[in-house]
Amino acid sequence: MSTPMMQTKPEELDSPEKRRNRVVSIIGCGQAGILQAVLFADAGFKVTCVDADQTTLARIMKGRTVGTSETWAKLKNHVKAGHLTATSEIGEAAAHSDLIAITTSVKINLRKKVECSDLENTCKKIGSNLRPGSLIIVTSLTGIGLTEGLIKDTLENTSGLKAGKDFGLTYSPIQKVQALTCEEAANYQRIVTATDKDSLRIASQVLEKLSKRGVRATADVKTAEVAALLEVLQRDVSIALANETAFLCERIGVDYAEALRITGTDIDRLSPTPTLVDDSLSDEPYLLLDAAENLNLKPRLATAARDTNEETVRHVANLVKDALKNCGKTLKRARIAVLGVSQTPNSQSPIKKTAIKIIDTLEARGAKISLYDPHVSETEIAESSYHFKKDSTEAMERADCVIILTAHDQFKHLNLKKMKLTMKMPAAIIDLQGVVDPSKIEKEGFLYRGLGRGGWTE
Repeated sequence: MSTPMMQTKPEELDSPEKRRNRVVSIIGCGQAGILQAVLFADAGFKVTCVDADQTTLARIMKGRTVGTSETWAKLKNHVKAGHLTATSEIGEAAAHSDLIAITTSVKINLRKKVECSDLENTCKKIGSNLRPGSLIIVTSLTGIGLTEGLIKDTLENTSGLKAGKDFGLTYSPIQKVQALTCEEAANYQRIVTATDKDSLRIASQVLEKLSKRGVRATADVKTAEVAALLEVLQRDVSIALANETAFLCERIGVDYAEALRITGTDIDRLSPTPTLVDDSLSDEPYLLLDAAENLNLKPRLATAARDTNEETVRHVANLVKDALKNCGKTLKRARIAVLGVSQTPNSQSPIKKTAIKIIDTLEARGAKISLYDPHVSETEIAESSYHFKKDSTEAMERADCVIILTAHDQFKHLNLKKMKLTMKMPAAIIDLQGVVDPSKIEKEGFLYRGLGRGGWTE
């Protein structure tokens, strides 16, 4: 029997063969959890994936779950080799684990307030079965003070053990996890902190086996929590600047992409292409805003950035309405084909919330929506109330407008001549991901629109 994780010496983790003696339980098998599972298994650890959904567990054991084909291949190989398994029994997994990675996230409710009930329940189940000497790593993004507050208190109260004495408690989130491939995640330099120096030391040793670039460690937990949220804020503000400039460009008939091209690489790094923020970023900034509000602070820049990016989602409906108007059509009763609604390009992932908001808005204004996405699971399609089609041609049948919402490679090479025969011309193509060439679109007789892409056909 191996020594407790918190008593591990560096030489006990210095090879994949030695690390195979250590069991890591991944609590929660969404996209973030699967990525963590693959990273640990690649590093040589024995992994147990834990999830309440039996369908998810069955797909894991077949190597066919959320993520890219690269993730599926790795997952399948680890299952076949006996290095990775799956269970719904969180208590049993916790009781037999050296290390427990919690991927359960906090949620943002309709009032934009933080809800921690799911994370708290996960900690209760782990705590009730926690064995002394285990190391716990919280890998989801939390608010400020949550690690040393709710998480630590819940684990201690349910286990009867003390963090830093009987078990280790660390925090090491990964940003933009939905958008990362396995290779990108392996090159991600993670923040890591802990409630005590021994936990920090052990966690750093473990996570360095997962990351080719090592870790950024700090002994102060709140500093790490703020640092993680600072990365979120920087992305949100940068995207908001691009989106706000995009609104201006559309109004005055200037192509943002061309303006960005001639400014040079420095500004390109600071101000990205206008975009609809991904699902994680649509919620994560509220962790900072909620914490500030609890301290009676009003972060004006962060609030303004969030307002701008929320407005970008609503702006899409007006963009579609304008495009249809220039085709001599109205939004009401228009047939619209939406291509790509999954969270991550070219990989199986859930329907993104921004897509749902746009579709619901357009339907509320009287449009008839058809969807096509080759990377949404059959189960999710069956459970959805939306009208999914078997292929893009069927989705575009007699359509007045096509909207590209996710940048799957398949949509970068549209057969425009075939689309002219399929759609109801004149028709519009709204490219919200910048994957098609506007000049080619309009050469074939379509009207083109995109975020910030003014200067094209009126």
